[in-house]
Order: sequence, then C-alpha cells, then structure tokens
Amino acid sequence: MDDEQIIELYMERSENAISETAQKYGIYCKYIAGNILQNEEDSEECVNDALLRAWNSIPPNRPACLRTYLGKITRNLAINKSEQKKAKKRGGDAKIEFYEENGAGCAAEDITEEQITESLTVSDAVNRFLEGLAPVQRKIFVRRYWYMSPVSEIAREYGINESKVTVSLFRMRKKLRAALEKEGITI
Repeated sequence: MDDEQIIELYMERSENAISETAQKYGIYCKYIAGNILQNEEDSEECVNDALLRAWNSIPPNRPACLRTYLGKITRNLAINKSEQKKAKKRGGDAKIEFYEENGAGCAAEDITEEQITESLTVSDAVNRFLEGLAPVQRKIFVRRYWYMSPVSEIAREYGINESKVTVSLFRMRKKLRAALEKEGITI
C-alpha cells in the first residue's frame, strides 16, 4: 500500500491505518528509536507511541511525506524518553518538553515566535550546508546526526574504515560551524 492510500485511511479514521503504517514503517521507526534508546523494549514502546501520535494528528494534519513525518515523531519521542531516563538516573525531575507534531514540524507548547523563527533559520542554514556536500558525505552526516547510527555501522555500510568516518564527520562539523557563523548563527 502506498503512502497516499495509508494517509487516506487515517483521514477516514480507519483502524487499518495503524496496522498498514506499522507494516510499512515499523522497522524504520524501530531503527530510529533503537539508535537513540539502545533498548529493545523502550524502542518498541516508542514505536507504538509514534503510531498513536500519528493516529491523533492525522487528521487534521496531512503529511507531505509519511516516512519523514513518522521518523520525526519517533525521533522526538525517543529523545524525550532518553532525557527522562537520564533525569531519573540523576535523581532529578527534569522538565521534558512535550512536542506536538504538526504539518510544519514540531513545536513545543511554550516556545516563542522568536524561537520558532530562529529554529527555522538554523534549519534552513543546515539544509543549505547539506545540499553543498557530496552525496556520500551527506548520507554519512544524516545517518550519524539524524538517525544516530553508530560510526561502526556507517563505516560498514559505506565500505570505509571507522577512522575515515570519524575524520569525515569532524571535518563536516567544522565546515558546518563555519557556514553557520558566516550566516550570523552562533552555536
């Protein structure tokens, strides 16, 4: 079943939407959650939460790319869960932002318009930077910093050694910092 058909199931409020989504994107979402959480049980819970979040947000939202939409939901939920676990380990009660998924992306309930504008500016600058990279470099960067894939896995997939991946990532971070600073964005 293609994405448009799955989205139509959501729009019709058919419960088949969740099972079709899980069948098509369950492994993808579990991969994202697994790289962040490093725990099978937590990853499965995160994927289930992502499917529920998709059910609750489609409609009214109609994602342009269902894969990206689900990936973003899963990634945000996994990061939040990871932060909660870290806070518990420290014995503190850290405030974890609750993110609502919407058609434009993720927005915390209590962020200001200025913060949204700044976030979009940074996002645009990073996207321009990524467009300027060679395709393999872009894939390595995205695999490491979006999917949070281990360096060893990236090296294996692209048939290069780990030290080359590490050096390449270091150089790309350095170039990214320079590109952001050139645009007046400080990190």
